[in-house]
Amino acid sequence: MTRLGVNIDHVATLRQARGVKYPDPVAAAAIVEMAGADGIVVHLREDRRHIQDRDVRILRETVKTKLNLEMASTPEMVKIALMTKPHMVTLVPEKRKELTTEGGLDVMGNKGPIANTIAQLQDGGIVVSLFIDPNEKQIEASKGVGADFVELHTGHYCDATTENEEDKEYKNLLDAVGIAFDLDLGINAGHGLNYFNVRRVAEIKEIEELSIGHSIVARGVLVGLDRAVRDMIDLIK
Repeated sequence: MTRLGVNIDHVATLRQARGVKYPDPVAAAAIVEMAGADGIVVHLREDRRHIQDRDVRILRETVKTKLNLEMASTPEMVKIALMTKPHMVTLVPEKRKELTTEGGLDVMGNKGPIANTIAQLQDGGIVVSLFIDPNEKQIEASKGVGADFVELHTGHYCDATTENEEDKEYKNLLDAVGIAFDLDLGINAGHGLNYFNVRRVAEIKEIEELSIGHSIVARGVLVGLDRAVRDMIDLIK
């Protein structure tokens, strides 16, 4: 059964918009867990645009399910991860001016540095996932550098504007899942998933967990975070 990891970055986005202390993503995480989510996901960006170091520290102490820390492969972030010891680290690409993560990590072009980061994190007892496009060569490179998991980027599927385009991107996703499964990699997926497009992806039995944030937080503004999480769980489970 597919698990749900809820990304609470945009709770922090709302807080940072005014530079105040609310809404607190730590409180949001507690609501999300009580609603039945299987994990909490946060992205500590280098520019600290939403999640802050304080959030990660407190979440590690309070999250009862699983904390997945998304981060860039940099010495600063590795140091933070090794100090806080999240259950999982997902390495993601990061550009200062992007609104959100625009694509998968280029593992093929950065094998040495990524392998070094993975080794450091694994030596610290942390499971490591790589956020990559559903591409055979990137999946094979992820296995080669020692990743435990891949998180397949579902953005192209979610952004499809026609039925034929969606079917094509879904086929690419299915093919990628098959390759990763054959390589004995754990498989997660996420980016752009919402209440209208998630069910099809959730039906792929090899995917262990879906990471979903913006659509849940956005719905939570209107109907409450507890209900927003429960509604998503109903769709994927």
